[in-house]
Amino acid sequence: MAASTKVLALESPTQTGEWTVVLPHKGRHRRNSRKITIAKGQQQEQQLWVPTDLEIDPERQSKLMHKIQACMKKIENSQFFLAFLDQMQIPKVLNHFHRVLGSESQLQMVIYGIGSIESHETPRLQLSLALLMKRKFSWIGDIEVFDPVLSATESQVLEDLGCSVLSLNEQGRREAKKSTLFFMPHCEAELYNNLLQANWGVESLNRIALFGNSFETYEQHVSFKYYDQEVSLMNSSVAESVTHILDA
Repeated sequence: MAASTKVLALESPTQTGEWTVVLPHKGRHRRNSRKITIAKGQQQEQQLWVPTDLEIDPERQSKLMHKIQACMKKIENSQFFLAFLDQMQIPKVLNHFHRVLGSESQLQMVIYGIGSIESHETPRLQLSLALLMKRKFSWIGDIEVFDPVLSATESQVLEDLGCSVLSLNEQGRREAKKSTLFFMPHCEAELYNNLLQANWGVESLNRIALFGNSFETYEQHVSFKYYDQEVSLMNSSVAESVTHILDA
């Protein structure tokens, strides 16, 4: 994800301790440009994290490893993956990644919100895709993973697969000090919002690549669910996060 100074501008904190994000007056937008005020109170503190179950079950560990290996084979042999590889290697796409890389040789990958890889196949498929990306592309480096639902057994399997499981719940607020690929398929809007807030500046945004949902899908979701069915939820943190994301 990249941005230029023509798109984004960041002012200093106000006397009340809030950040004011100034949006452009020109360009293609679905709503009028306006200032977004991000209160410090919205920022959740990062917390140390450990799995709720501290016991590693060898039998579960073996079964889960077998399931993930099967998922990786399933994806690798699929038409989807062949088409995906072709798209990733289109010069226009590669140029975007190389621009994020800058002078660095590899993009660190951070996986947020993967879910329970033991309980559900979808998280296993998403993890398998990330692992295959690292295998196929030399410019993808170390992989860090976090989801608060991960068990000790799942964490050990991830470590066995060459990933690092974070011991800190960053709430998605990782400031990109180096070139980073954030792998966030199907994450909630609040997590994207937190990530954007933590990196709200041209230099940081230019060090980020996002692999996840189209932001427009959030607009469709809110327009349908909140406007039409549950108007009272428009004051919720979800709706507020979506607004910030779309205006960003």
